[in-house]
Amino acid sequence: MTEGPAPSLDSEITWLLHRAAQRMHVVTGEQAERHGLHLRDYIVLSALDKTPGLTQVELARTLGLDKTTLMTQLDRLEQGDLVVRHSAPHDRRLRIPAITTAGEEVRARVAHASEEAERNAMAGFSQADVDTFRRMLFAIIGTAVDPGSCL
Repeated sequence: MTEGPAPSLDSEITWLLHRAAQRMHVVTGEQAERHGLHLRDYIVLSALDKTPGLTQVELARTLGLDKTTLMTQLDRLEQGDLVVRHSAPHDRRLRIPAITTAGEEVRARVAHASEEAERNAMAGFSQADVDTFRRMLFAIIGTAVDPGSCL
């Protein structure tokens, strides 16, 4: 791993969050690759697991991806039998992607491995600190759906 600019206590929070997200993307991406997925594959599968029933447009908005990027992603996941797409019952023009049993199995394996990597990354913190950090992140995120992607 190459060294980058060292953060400090007076670094901007946005910069620190960006660097922390980069670090966790690397750690989680490594776990995804060990299970034959790209990081974005895992994130899409996780979104489908956590928020089932979204249309492709809603899923794209939730993930901050443009429709074309998401369609390419879903095509690849569908070819791997990890996702299926169904027509929405209220509007046959709308497609609803769903995680398959095989997709859920691989997503769960990556999630388990990623949880271990996350614990290792936060090993220097007490559980109370980790819980506080999660609450702070929830508060920062709120319920907003922001444009743009971190993927």
